[in-house]
Amino acid sequence: MAEHNGQQRRLKVSDVNVVNQRTLKKALGGTIVGNTMEWYDVGVFGYLITTMGPVFLPEADRAVQNLFLLGTFGATFIARPVGGIFFGWLGDKIGRQKVLAMTLMLMAAATFAVGLLPGYTVLGIWAAVLLVVLKLVQGFSTGGEYSGATTFVCEHAPDRRRGFYVSFLDMGSYLGFAVGGLVVSVLQLVLGQEQMEAWGWRLPFLVAGPLGAVAVYFRMKIEESAAFKATMEAEAVAATHPETGEELRAVGPLGILKAHWRPILLAMILAAAANTVAYALTSYMPTYLTSNKGYDEVQGTLLTIPVLVAMALCIPFTGRLSDRIGRRPVLWIGAGSTVVFAVPAFLAIAAGSVPMTLLGLALIAFPVAFSVPNLASALPALFPTEHRYSAMGIAYNLAVAIFGGTAPFIIASLIELTADDMAIAYYLMGVAVIAAVAIYFLPESAGRHLPGSMPSVDSQEEARTLVETQDSNPLLDLDSLPFEDSFAAARASHNRKPTVM
Repeated sequence: MAEHNGQQRRLKVSDVNVVNQRTLKKALGGTIVGNTMEWYDVGVFGYLITTMGPVFLPEADRAVQNLFLLGTFGATFIARPVGGIFFGWLGDKIGRQKVLAMTLMLMAAATFAVGLLPGYTVLGIWAAVLLVVLKLVQGFSTGGEYSGATTFVCEHAPDRRRGFYVSFLDMGSYLGFAVGGLVVSVLQLVLGQEQMEAWGWRLPFLVAGPLGAVAVYFRMKIEESAAFKATMEAEAVAATHPETGEELRAVGPLGILKAHWRPILLAMILAAAANTVAYALTSYMPTYLTSNKGYDEVQGTLLTIPVLVAMALCIPFTGRLSDRIGRRPVLWIGAGSTVVFAVPAFLAIAAGSVPMTLLGLALIAFPVAFSVPNLASALPALFPTEHRYSAMGIAYNLAVAIFGGTAPFIIASLIELTADDMAIAYYLMGVAVIAAVAIYFLPESAGRHLPGSMPSVDSQEEARTLVETQDSNPLLDLDSLPFEDSFAAARASHNRKPTVM
């Protein structure tokens, strides 16, 4: 047990954070809207690639148009790590809530601006250039959005139900993607391709303007997490640490990498593996169904939507399951089911009928529901509060940029090189095996307090029980708790202005 000045440190009821349910719900709702909008844009843009090509490059052939739009979509992943590093550092310095409001404003404004862009007939090649710039802005803001949202909700949620609450973020993400696809499909059916190319393609992007304004309003109402407030108060003591005399300096990206390279590497491997399967489902399947399996564009879109909605609605149940049996067992279910279901899934899709195609898509969606949403609660628990947003921004966005965003390209290339549609199944199986090995090294965090934070519980009664059982509770690590008395002397003699970089 930890000691301080020759005395054992003891957890008191006043040390435990009792979660305010109203504050938690506001925080959850305010963060879900950002993730939903992010994936709404991904869905809309992905499904409009063949429609927007003639608008921005009318003189090019269809293949060049598609390559340009796919490249523009890929540009967002180039900007994501930059946004993750910048907003992560900023979020650890000035607060999660402020930065999440910034990322949502940028995202909504850029999406709305895409709908206002003049086409090639007005601006020539500059129309295409401006489209790329706006997608880079979206990628930059997205880099800070997901890592910040997962960090924020993890710090607000009670320890024993963290997996359940954080899983709603990914539920919102996949529902946003499905809504984007549904909006495009309805417009395609109602307006027809000619009107969609003339002006209809703008409507889904313009919707993001008013929706974004409402979402920003709700996000501005949420409160900073108690864990981050405590950390900011500790860092706001003066320029020196009372025990070591070392200066308290803000740590930049290189310092974060040096201090936490092992958990960052582990997080990257797990995020890359899970998102490879997820992006294969969301970003590649519509193209695969139309290019390889003979469905038209509207069918390719509509077939994925019910599967995404069903998967999204199941995600909170897998989050709750991870709270009960642990993050690692649930993540192993995701990796194992990928290995077991990959070949049957693509054999079912190859059968060519709609029911079998839906079955195949569902078999791909099953492991995604167990892996991606539960990483949202497992990965932030790898890092201490003062560096959590920064480390998550680096690890998650690098993984998604290098592996998630390139998944459709890699899969298409493998099929082309091997002339075998089953290559995609073998690729996903290989990725899942790597994930299963990495999960072995993942510390179990279900029911445990976050590193650098005091325990969070649902009620005063639970707080009293936790204090009474602190000597025998296997989920409580007293040595890692940031006891208040560590900074008491410094508070008495220094001001409270935070250090800045």
